[in-house]
Amino acid sequence: MQSDSGRGLLQGSSKSQKIKIENEYLKTIGLLHALAILLIPFLGLVVAIAQVWFFGIGTMEVGLLVSMYALNYVGITVGFHRQFSHCSFQTNTAVRVILAILGSMAAQGSVIYWVANHRRHHQYSDLPGDPHSPHLHGDGLGGHFQGLWHAQIGWMFAHEFTNPLLFAKHLLRDPIISRINRMYLWWIFLGLAVPAVLGGLLTWNWSGVLSGFLWGGLIRIFLAGQFTFFINSITHLYGTRPFNTREQSTNNVWLAIPTYGEAWHNNHHAFPNSAKFGLQWWQIDLGYWVIRALEVFGLAWDVKVPTTRMIEAKKLV
Repeated sequence: MQSDSGRGLLQGSSKSQKIKIENEYLKTIGLLHALAILLIPFLGLVVAIAQVWFFGIGTMEVGLLVSMYALNYVGITVGFHRQFSHCSFQTNTAVRVILAILGSMAAQGSVIYWVANHRRHHQYSDLPGDPHSPHLHGDGLGGHFQGLWHAQIGWMFAHEFTNPLLFAKHLLRDPIISRINRMYLWWIFLGLAVPAVLGGLLTWNWSGVLSGFLWGGLIRIFLAGQFTFFINSITHLYGTRPFNTREQSTNNVWLAIPTYGEAWHNNHHAFPNSAKFGLQWWQIDLGYWVIRALEVFGLAWDVKVPTTRMIEAKKLV
């Protein structure tokens, strides 16, 4: 069982040092990154609320927000999660590059950083060593809310730097993905510049540039980030558990559409290498629809999906 090995690795053995890198410089960079990706988009949200209150919102702002959000979430769920973290399907280099860039534009961390944290989460899920479990903060109502806060936001200010040599070695060995990883800040800049330029071109004035930057940039980063963090918090606390998994993951129907299927989280923990998270016909999984479209056009292959027998064998009685 992974739970036993997880506990063993964290009980002071020499192996326990492998899951994290103790470095004050990296901790400082992580803190500054967390402050930037949380506070700056939040300030953008405040400005956007004021804009809507006083001036309203037009189709351009909505269009840039929805389109940029969609591109980012495809990068996160199809790229960072299903392709780079779990290798649930195969694709060509061009598609992998596009997915890595789109995911990086979401400002949730570079691709190797994101993958290393996620793989660590699976190995130690809801056990000591999980970077963002809501279940390790005491009993009672106070412990519950402390865990909720930690899993949503607090972990970014307190977690150790996950060792990519242990959890993401396959990406470190990939020269193209490693280069994209090193250019992370440039991709964030691109994700802010593209909607700003489009806003300017659509309106031909500076207010359009500002609106594009605000709605397609900062608000998009805020919403995509919070919905991703809901998977760390909400879907480990509230929802249904159709499958017998060793952690406390749940399926949450309310988050399924905005997270492009990520909220079928108990399904995912039951079958982590599956490209398909929505295992029932009614479980909307936009991320899998993208993978299926890539497969139809010959751009994805070896797409992993559990068989009916595998699904039935893991269901809770």
